[in-house]
Amino acid sequence: MSERDLQRVEVLGEVLSGRRGIGSAASVLALSERQVWRLLARYKAGGGGALVHRGRGRPSNRRLGDVNRTGFRGGHLA
Repeated sequence: MSERDLQRVEVLGEVLSGRRGIGSAASVLALSERQVWRLLARYKAGGGGALVHRGRGRPSNRRLGDVNRTGFRGGHLA
């Protein structure tokens, strides 16, 4: 988990325990209240691991295929 993810887990835990409100959490995380509600729902359903970006570890949709990737040499076509 990144520092940002760990901060989200900490702040959302405070919201669930009643020590922090949604508005305060939104300002600390630099998100809108709507986004905090969405994160809170994911946190309740799946714990801290559910807050990690779901695209992490997956290949990019914009990556070049194996054939194209081997044809490039220093920014120029071989």
